[in-house]
Amino acid sequence: MTDTLPYKFKDIKVFGSTEWLANNEKNYRLVFDETEVSYIYCEISLFNKLFDEEDWDLNLELKCYTSENKEICSLNCNRKVHKEDNVVFVREGWGVKDTGIYWKRGSYRWEAHIDGKFIAERHFYVEKSGIVSETFNPYFKIDTLKLYEGADSNVKPKDRKYYKNFHNNDSRYIWVEFTADNLLKDFEYWACELKFNFKTHTGQLIGRIDKLLFVYPQDEKIVCTVGWGSEARGTWSMDDYYVDILFMDQLVAVIPFKVTYDYEEATEDDFRNFSTSYKGIKSDIPGIITDPIKVNESLEDVLAELKGLIGLDAIKKKIADYTDYLNFIKIRKQKGLTDSDRIALHAVFKGNPGTGKTTVARMLGKIYKQMGLLSKGHVHEVDRGDLVAEYIGQTAPKTKEAIKKAKGGILFIDEAYSLARKDDDSKDFGREAIEVILKEMSDGTGDLAVIVAGYPEQMETFINSNPGLKSRFNIIFDFPDYMPQDLIQIAEYSAEKKGVILNKEATQTLYNKLVEEYRGRNKTFGNARLVNSIIDEAKMNLGLRIMKEKDPQLLTNIELSTIEPVDIDKIYLPKVRYNADIPIDEELLRDSLNKLKAMIGLGNIKQEIDELVKLVRFYIETGKDIRKTFSLHSVFTGNPGTGKTTVARILAQIYKALGILERGHLVEVDRQGLVGAYLGQTAIKTSEAIDHAMGGVLFIDEAYALTATGGNDYGKEAVETLLKRMEDQRGEFVVIAAGYTSPMQVFLESNPGLKSRFDRIFHFNDYDVKEMIDIAELLFKENNVHLEKKAKVFLMEYMTKMYQNKDKYFGNGREARKIVERAIKNQHLRLAQTPQDQRTQKMIDVITAKDLEDLIAEQNQSSNPSSSIGFKI
Repeated sequence: MTDTLPYKFKDIKVFGSTEWLANNEKNYRLVFDETEVSYIYCEISLFNKLFDEEDWDLNLELKCYTSENKEICSLNCNRKVHKEDNVVFVREGWGVKDTGIYWKRGSYRWEAHIDGKFIAERHFYVEKSGIVSETFNPYFKIDTLKLYEGADSNVKPKDRKYYKNFHNNDSRYIWVEFTADNLLKDFEYWACELKFNFKTHTGQLIGRIDKLLFVYPQDEKIVCTVGWGSEARGTWSMDDYYVDILFMDQLVAVIPFKVTYDYEEATEDDFRNFSTSYKGIKSDIPGIITDPIKVNESLEDVLAELKGLIGLDAIKKKIADYTDYLNFIKIRKQKGLTDSDRIALHAVFKGNPGTGKTTVARMLGKIYKQMGLLSKGHVHEVDRGDLVAEYIGQTAPKTKEAIKKAKGGILFIDEAYSLARKDDDSKDFGREAIEVILKEMSDGTGDLAVIVAGYPEQMETFINSNPGLKSRFNIIFDFPDYMPQDLIQIAEYSAEKKGVILNKEATQTLYNKLVEEYRGRNKTFGNARLVNSIIDEAKMNLGLRIMKEKDPQLLTNIELSTIEPVDIDKIYLPKVRYNADIPIDEELLRDSLNKLKAMIGLGNIKQEIDELVKLVRFYIETGKDIRKTFSLHSVFTGNPGTGKTTVARILAQIYKALGILERGHLVEVDRQGLVGAYLGQTAIKTSEAIDHAMGGVLFIDEAYALTATGGNDYGKEAVETLLKRMEDQRGEFVVIAAGYTSPMQVFLESNPGLKSRFDRIFHFNDYDVKEMIDIAELLFKENNVHLEKKAKVFLMEYMTKMYQNKDKYFGNGREARKIVERAIKNQHLRLAQTPQDQRTQKMIDVITAKDLEDLIAEQNQSSNPSSSIGFKI
């Protein structure tokens, strides 16, 4: 069939500036900050297949959606395409003329439709942490930039050799390994778009690569690699080159390299020897902005700075007391008195997030340096990912490298308990990292302090997991949650830093909210991080309120900077959700119900679903909100092979047809798909599974495994996350929990919230003998074979005996499938042993009793081991 379309899709891109670049291009981007953007544009490009032949009419519609599939705009972009245009460009945008007003933090997408048909889409993202400039980058701080040579398929980390000069006749792709500290931990994730430009010394662009990453709170490091070159060796000319790296349209780093007669390996300093346009305090390593110990800063200055921190009274006193003790030891040494014990610098920091652990660690580093106990006093912060490798033999070098970077200062290990998991997993290398650190603490020069930090309960378990840990970490600092009076001080300090103030009434309103937050806190209570996010949101609400004024330019600076109670209250308003008006898809509903009816057995299930469909129709006709009328979350109980997954998939399509679910897809998970290996990972993993199921069904197989182990197992964290999302996003997705009948009853009783949310239970009965035979015959039919009469008799006998001896693990339909697969395999082996000229079509189409012989023999042997083996025909 001839393709009659006058176009061929080329590309779809996004940009935020109307400024023109060379070659008819715009400054394309996928990530923007709220405060910088006014309009966001979409560009669709098409190859004109009627170029130089004739003009034609393009019927194009550009649509923009939020991540919740809410339509923002639909732009009619119809136009005449002239035959002189070999490539057609259409550019349209949406927003308002002033920056920071319309677009808010979130994930969006542009869609292109031609003649009503979907053509392409492009996702883009809006963040809200501030415009990146030469002096300000709230998103990340670059740690290292490394260069290495390799093929187009990249090089595994363990095989990389880093250079600053490359061989002109040997180099293929020159790769950049970018590593930065993640500074943004306030959101579920944020989008990071990096642009790498490879240039000659004259500034000529030879290659450009854009990299889009999603960074999560648990990602202490942002790591990505990009390469430019050719698979063929010798394509690089001898020259000076550099790679400049842009983020949010701001140059953040430039790394030089040369292509010469030979390779020259890079040193540790070369990894950080990159220039930036940042202005600020520079460390002794070029290109790195640090928070160094001030020149001429005394111990008294550091202690005064510590004393000035909000709250943490017990911590301050303990550090002051310990400092006095260390001074006492120093005086003893000066007097010639000897102490057999080493001065203990290693410590345990126990506390919830946002309680100031990292800040105090930096203070402690300064104190140790001023007292001559550490040569540098800096803090090198790591987590499990920075210490533990994926493969055997890699963890020790990785941990030693972290120790090397921390030498002279503090190695700060966040969430240290993740190194020692509860289960004795032989494939986990966290314990190897612990052994390397313990050896360094015992055999090292002493110019290192190790601080391990994390949640109180988990840190207690961690310290007790290894006798060496308990003996070396004898200083413990307990960081309590900030109390409301501390939190309000932090809020006022945070507001001042962000250029706003709280009036008296807003301060009281916020204090009342913080008291409520404090009373309802749990182990994930955000403390200072929570307060900072509240101030950020209140400042945004202030801006939105101001912009509704008739003439905001006439307002005073005080009015433009004062947060009022309404700005705080707005944060706590319940989120309004708008439901899509989707009519019933009668054809899809009919097809889905027919699939259900065609399934063998399941009479009770079919009846319940039929009644559910009738109820939904009735509620739609009477104008009731289906999502509020009854819950669609269900429990499927029954033995394996009874059709639970198949029915769940059909039910998802029925819900889609009824307009209850937007997408109607099924995401199937089990405990492993929801539960992480260490603290903090489970909530993220469960949320990701739910996000994938949005608009569809999340099917949790063997759901009872989430609560079966009891204690402090992370399965309970998955259940809590699940229950919260089921309540917060009611009607946006459906959860079906499935498993054996008795364990599922225990599962529902394990948490009061489960029983209240899963109010619809479908029980899948075991198939009887006739139904099992029907299933087997249907499967044979699908494989284009049928049973001869004698084989049917044998199958009936086999199924009957199997059904009589079934236990609670009876496989039902799976057993029938196994039998069919085994019989067909036996038939194929029998045919393979038959000469080709003797095979008939009847032999190929028929399953004989001989193909079932070994099944019957096995069954006879298992039921009566002493009886003779075999089946007589």
